[in-house]
Amino acid sequence: MLARNFLRISRLSRGFATHATSTPAPPAVLHLKTGQSFHGRSFGAPKSIFGETVFSTSITSYTESMTDPSYRGQILVFTTPLIGNYGVPNNKAPVDSHDVGVYLESQGIQCTAVVVADVAEKFSHYLAVESLAQWCQRHDVPGITGVDTRAITRLLRDQGTTLGRLAIGSDASAPAPAEHEYWDPTEENLVDQVSTKEPYVLNPSGDVKIAVLDFGAKANILRSLVRRGASVTVLPWNYDFNKIRDQYDGLFLSNGPGDPNHCTEAATHLSKTLKEWTKPVFGICMGHQIIGIAAGLDAYRMTFGNRGHNQPVLALASSGSIKAGRVYVTSQNHQYALKLQDPFPAGWEPFFINCNDSSVEGIKSTEDSGKKVWGVQFHPESAGGPLDTIEMFTDFLAECRAVKLQTNVGQSGVMDAAKVEPTLVQPESVRQPIAATA
Repeated sequence: MLARNFLRISRLSRGFATHATSTPAPPAVLHLKTGQSFHGRSFGAPKSIFGETVFSTSITSYTESMTDPSYRGQILVFTTPLIGNYGVPNNKAPVDSHDVGVYLESQGIQCTAVVVADVAEKFSHYLAVESLAQWCQRHDVPGITGVDTRAITRLLRDQGTTLGRLAIGSDASAPAPAEHEYWDPTEENLVDQVSTKEPYVLNPSGDVKIAVLDFGAKANILRSLVRRGASVTVLPWNYDFNKIRDQYDGLFLSNGPGDPNHCTEAATHLSKTLKEWTKPVFGICMGHQIIGIAAGLDAYRMTFGNRGHNQPVLALASSGSIKAGRVYVTSQNHQYALKLQDPFPAGWEPFFINCNDSSVEGIKSTEDSGKKVWGVQFHPESAGGPLDTIEMFTDFLAECRAVKLQTNVGQSGVMDAAKVEPTLVQPESVRQPIAATA
């Protein structure tokens, strides 16, 4: 009886939140290049760092945001007051031919630092293995808490994204850096830092072969293709796809960090592909911007960008599961956008527009162009965020299968039409949804 009661108490205690640590936190200061300073206390890695200060309106899924390669070089301010209350899950998944070995969006934290109003010193979630502070410390990423994130967000919204320095410990008492001392990550080719260096293949037995140009792909983008039966070959961002395009049924361009104008090499290669290739092409975020540049549009830096899981976009055209006139709620993370111009380049049309700021959220090839190309600024695969547009992956692969069917029928006259239908693949390593792991 005593043993049973002890077991019951032991199991119950595992459901409680972890205890807070009693070690006093070192002081911390967030300096903005525009002259403002915000004092708080540090958590995570005890080091000072420079970066580009941005804000996200995401209410949840801080683990997915922090592991998104598109946040490379950025000091991430969360507008939600309490961050870290459900801790951090184990991020190691089995590595096999169907997955990239992580549950989150990449192997480690991608942002330079994090800023929160109130970091949760206690956490509670059945999948959590460590606190946000422990996770940041393990990945050598500093954080600051106890600051007015609403005031910081209003500054960034009104005056625009600005460079910053997070000063920790003894550095917190030093004067703010001079203007010339601030480091601007956008001057570097951040894509080159996060893109794969060598090609690799996921799900080699898939019924359609998709090449992915990796500008800093979120893991859930690759999962979204693999789960729908595609064989995915991930290539470095500047790989000349034209050399191997006859081997594939479709081309996908991923998200990525920084200024798309650092990736003109990719846009030049893609321009040739778009002129000579008639198979489907789909791009997300940075991939969408590269498609736009290749089509003849210009990319510009927005005042503060769009970051969060609650951005409404209006569909201007119908395509597959997307219906013109409908508003979709989307997950976004970008500082740059394509310019809306009239007229649009020949053979192209706007696909989506942002309901808040009227920025271009998508483009597509016109029906009479003979092409099948789509680009969206938002993330249909979410993780985290809404799933309003997740079926765009199904639409893209359905077009790839249809083109493959037509090609094979034209070559041999015989083809199993059933292969046009998507084949859902759910190996053990990708069976659990990403959002559930947070």
